[in-house]
Amino acid sequence: MRSQILILVLVLLADISSALGVVYNRHQSRLLAVELSALESQQDEGLEEWSRLQIEQGWLADASQIEKKARRVLRMKQPDKTHILVIRP
Repeated sequence: MRSQILILVLVLLADISSALGVVYNRHQSRLLAVELSALESQQDEGLEEWSRLQIEQGWLADASQIEKKARRVLRMKQPDKTHILVIRP
């Protein structure tokens, strides 16, 4: 009789510890899912910024934009044809 009670108590403790383990694992899973969602949002923001920077780089590298800035900021102008010297190898 005493051994049956001991076995019953051990089974009950195993059952409770198993249930606590399930609860803990589900909690950890939810925390990791929230963290994953935050990281995916951060990745999306990074990709958006990278795309904007690619567009900006293309715009800044455009020769017409460089020429406009050179004329506006540096007050550069096209030289007369008489001042252009072409050197050929």
